[in-house]
Amino acid sequence: MLLLDKPLGLSSNDALMKAKRLYRAEKAGHTGTLDPLATGLLPLCFGAATKFSQIGLDADKSYRATLKLGVTTTTGDAEGEVLQRAEVSVTRAQFDAACARFVGDIAQVPPMHSALKRNGKPLYAYARAGIEVEREARPVTIHRIDITAMQHQGLANGTDDAWTIDVCCSKGTYIRTLAEDIGDALGCGAHLLTLQRTGSGPLTLAGAQTLEALAAMTEAERDALLHDADSLIADWPVVRLDDEGAGRFLSGVRRRLPLPDAPRVRVYGPQAKAFLGSGHITAGELISSRLLSPVEVQGLLGPMLASADTPPIRDMNEVTTT
Repeated sequence: MLLLDKPLGLSSNDALMKAKRLYRAEKAGHTGTLDPLATGLLPLCFGAATKFSQIGLDADKSYRATLKLGVTTTTGDAEGEVLQRAEVSVTRAQFDAACARFVGDIAQVPPMHSALKRNGKPLYAYARAGIEVEREARPVTIHRIDITAMQHQGLANGTDDAWTIDVCCSKGTYIRTLAEDIGDALGCGAHLLTLQRTGSGPLTLAGAQTLEALAAMTEAERDALLHDADSLIADWPVVRLDDEGAGRFLSGVRRRLPLPDAPRVRVYGPQAKAFLGSGHITAGELISSRLLSPVEVQGLLGPMLASADTPPIRDMNEVTTT
């Protein structure tokens, strides 16, 4: 898996294809679409890691967004035509209160300028044709909104009209819609100036690479940047099995363990890097969810495969079973 820092103006699929060619990967996928306007973290999966890409799609996301108050646009972002301008006189307390209204479980109407599909066509295709499609509100969760910066852009009343916020939210949250909703709550309107994804599940922008940087590297340097497939579920509890248990797990056989029920666990064999796949524990039984093939597990182990003395990884949530 690769942590890519997607550039401005490139679609997620275009970025994926460029990285796929650099790595000469036969199979690749990303873990959550970023609009061309957005930059930032786009985890890419290659080979066996694509089996776990849905987990990345379902993970909570973190963003840094800059809102322009007093101006609404046709697209809800800086690429659209201006619809309306309004005077801005917003204090920090007022902005805090407006943001607080959207923290928690909310219903959000997807924007017309989005990749959400209707009858096989993305909504933005209808929008570009001047067609408005009715959309139902969808439940999303905003875990946190933190104000990180305010910009005074020469307003006569000395107030700030550009605000930067950090947002932690559930999958499917549209930050441009959140920006518009905050503007409506303030009574002056708003649109999204810039958007950067800073996190996806346990993954962050730290160590993410640009396409330009990757293209300038040698093949060995690029390969050294790849993360193991289990990075996508690095915050899940660990279950480690002995050789016999690992073989049974990879065959899809359930196994009773002296462990409490858990909705999701990552499962390993006895060797440190022997990631086998994901599962869950129900009524004391370990049940597989997504599995690597034995060949894929051997590929992870490499020259370590024959070593019986390889010490296992120690994890605060790890339980070793025999």
